[in-house]
Amino acid sequence: MSTSAQPLQPATDPADDITEAFGGAANVAHLRHVARDFRTDTITMPTDAQVAYAARASRGDDVEGEDASTTALEDRIARLAGKEAALLCLSATMCNALAVRSHLAQPPHSVIVDARSHTFKNEAGGAALFSQATSHALTPKNGLYLVREDIEPELQLGYDVHTAPTRLIMLEDTINGVVVPPAEVARIADMAGEHGILLHVDGARVWNSAAAAIEAQGGVHDDAGLGAALAEILKPYHTASLCLSKGLGAPLGSALVGDKRLIDRARWFRKAFGGAWRQSGQMAAQADWALTHHFPRLVNTHKLARRLADELQAAGCSILAPVDTNMVFFDAAPLGLSFDRVKAALAALDEPITLGSNRLVVHHQTSPQAVADLVETIRTLAGSVSEEEKARVRSQKPAALGYR
Repeated sequence: MSTSAQPLQPATDPADDITEAFGGAANVAHLRHVARDFRTDTITMPTDAQVAYAARASRGDDVEGEDASTTALEDRIARLAGKEAALLCLSATMCNALAVRSHLAQPPHSVIVDARSHTFKNEAGGAALFSQATSHALTPKNGLYLVREDIEPELQLGYDVHTAPTRLIMLEDTINGVVVPPAEVARIADMAGEHGILLHVDGARVWNSAAAAIEAQGGVHDDAGLGAALAEILKPYHTASLCLSKGLGAPLGSALVGDKRLIDRARWFRKAFGGAWRQSGQMAAQADWALTHHFPRLVNTHKLARRLADELQAAGCSILAPVDTNMVFFDAAPLGLSFDRVKAALAALDEPITLGSNRLVVHHQTSPQAVADLVETIRTLAGSVSEEEKARVRSQKPAALGYR
């Protein structure tokens, strides 16, 4: 099954998915829940059209390099990313682990990461477990993303036997929904190159960064527009993991991109890690469908997130980070409302709204009505808070950015 001949199609409104059959009443009911769930963008449901497309996929053995659908997807992603090759993996966590293991040959060695990053906080210590690498976790002084001045003083250089030399820098894009400015990445890449240090990006939501770049430039969300934006973003990096389940709405998967030698090595380690798969065509096809049909929807998620942030701010909440893409970090403490009280009130609605933390993530199946209901609930709560409760909540530690 060839993907290159299939152009990206115009996006439909995210709310349109509510009217789709989704294989039965149970799925329709769950989709209505998903449309009001702000925990993350990994909870999206495959559409009927996506599943039907997967049924037409090839059924070859990917371990033997014989599955046409998987190979076509890998070729497409590599082309869009401006890299020589791509490797489809089960998850972004696996991609990041494979990147570290494939880049690092022999300890002692160390990796620099953002202290809030998924690779450091939420991947079970993979760098240490699989690659015997020490991680140096840095906190950005600007509160948003690492810059060259944060990293350079922390590099472990030379041959001092007391240190584990820095061999790799790992960034994350987006980080808490914030796009890392390309000019800053270029400065970090120049510094890394001066010292022979490699650069990897956990592109968990780099599709969102690409969508934001296209929107800013007034471009078109087709393969040509996506390829130009994505390749420019990834140009400074030796490798990148591109998550297919966050934002795009594939049921699973992530692609590691880089030069062919590195990807061949990663494929070897994927086998050693137990991550090689046989008939992977149906999963590849669902990811391919999502890339074609769901990527153009990301710009709508950004607009809906900005609307959510604007209305929360107008209601009296604090917005803790720029809303560059699909995430809103909010704090209702200025209204005298604790997060737990807001969460409980939203869960008690006739049509519940689900929150996991003060990070609100808008995805391509988020209902605009859920945004309106969330804001209205906070407005109503704020009108019933006693002065004593306001004082108590405002005296607590402020909400913060970062994974929970």
